[in-house]
Amino acid sequence: MIDNLVKEIKKAKSIVFFTGAGVSTESGIPDFRSTKGLYLSKYDGYTPEVIISHSFFYHNPDVFYRFYHDKIVHPEAKPNDFHYGITKFKDMNYDVSVVTQNIDDLHNIAGNGKVYELHGSISRNNCIKCHKFFNLDYIIAKRGKTVRCDECNSLVKPDVVLYEEQLDQVIIEQSIQAIIDADVLIVAGTSLSVYPAASFIDFYTKNCLCILNKTSTPRDSKADYVFYDSCSVVLNKIIEKLERNDE
Repeated sequence: MIDNLVKEIKKAKSIVFFTGAGVSTESGIPDFRSTKGLYLSKYDGYTPEVIISHSFFYHNPDVFYRFYHDKIVHPEAKPNDFHYGITKFKDMNYDVSVVTQNIDDLHNIAGNGKVYELHGSISRNNCIKCHKFFNLDYIIAKRGKTVRCDECNSLVKPDVVLYEEQLDQVIIEQSIQAIIDADVLIVAGTSLSVYPAASFIDFYTKNCLCILNKTSTPRDSKADYVFYDSCSVVLNKIIEKLERNDE
């Protein structure tokens, strides 16, 4: 199966990687819905879905930030082989775009090029009143505290999409257009159960939809290629075959 996929990739010009939490677990960041995911346990008596909601952030910022620092922000996390593998496709002169549900910023750190962050990024933060920008270092330095603006003392809100909030319409349109234009769509590390993001892959109408995930997804039957394995392991095998054929 992987040889046929490599043949299709060799004929392609544009590739879109649609990624979820599973691509970052090898960087030490837990996912949400697996058997060890964040959503399986409560925190201070609240479910994670409640804590990372718009209304909870404003009504209980102390608990929100304790959870955010403990469970969401992982300053030690670095890009892994999958992230750097995407960069290798750029080096092979493919037109590469990434549409990600992740907020960890690892795609940008790895230099993946065009990255559309559907759910925002922990690296961007703004005061809710004066709109002053704060980077991730400022948030990390306030660990254990409610993060407030150093000028007006209002709450600082991470630029991540919380429950009860809408996705950015511009990012949605750019992501869908990238998927429509792609010759190859590689879906990696996602259960495809978070909407509306999961529905975006339905805009892909060509014949090289590849799903990489350790468990099955609702879209497996529609995919041309499915691999139940580590995302980085499969991607490295693809890259090795592409590089070997180019020698």
